[in-house]
Amino acid sequence: MPALSRRTFSYACVAAAAVGIFYLTKEKWYPRSLNLTSETSDSNLLTGDREAAANASETKTLPPGQHEIRSILRWNIDHPGITPQNPKLDQGSWRLTVEGEIRDPQIFMWRDFLSLESLESVSDFHCVEGWTVRNCRWYGVPFRVLVDHVKPTSDGRYVYFTCADGYSTSLELTDLLKENVLLAYRLDDQPLEESLGGPMRLVVPDNYAYKSAMWIQKIVFTKNRRQGFWESQGYSETADVWRGDRFAR
Repeated sequence: MPALSRRTFSYACVAAAAVGIFYLTKEKWYPRSLNLTSETSDSNLLTGDREAAANASETKTLPPGQHEIRSILRWNIDHPGITPQNPKLDQGSWRLTVEGEIRDPQIFMWRDFLSLESLESVSDFHCVEGWTVRNCRWYGVPFRVLVDHVKPTSDGRYVYFTCADGYSTSLELTDLLKENVLLAYRLDDQPLEESLGGPMRLVVPDNYAYKSAMWIQKIVFTKNRRQGFWESQGYSETADVWRGDRFAR
């Protein structure tokens, strides 16, 4: 075989071997959980595009580091809770206290809460552990409706949630005024079950699910941010899923 042909043949063999190695190891370099095979990566999305993707009923991309599963893990059934047993909340004795930097503090009983304007919102549910459930159909009271009722003062810039299991978390009021943020009491046409935070939980789709507090008993509007259960242990205060804000920086 002529020298030039042998050289060309050698190059071809090396190239073929490189392609083979790439395909054998691509899961190592491009883990499936990062969804880098989608047509549009998150790094190429503008801010408005990210918000549209997060709010769409069927998104084309997953946030960084997420992989899809079929259903939300149930507390103390599929996933350990922060207490050995879930709270048992009876709708007859259920109360929601709203206080702090507001003009009209209120205590809602269950029938009062159900009388508030409610709507359905479809969104993806993202856990900080790396799993996502697509197209959850939540039904409940938009948080902005509650805000209209209690009328925060100019000092009420943050909102602190405390729950029946001892859990707590805090968000900026501006994050809670988005159209897809609900105090939800139904999921996929069914009453919200106890193991998913029933009878009512917060749903904040653009943040990791540790911000979506379950079994809420008290909502306090505050001037300054208060650290919640996971935030005090090093988790991010912002918890923005599209920026991958899992831990404090």
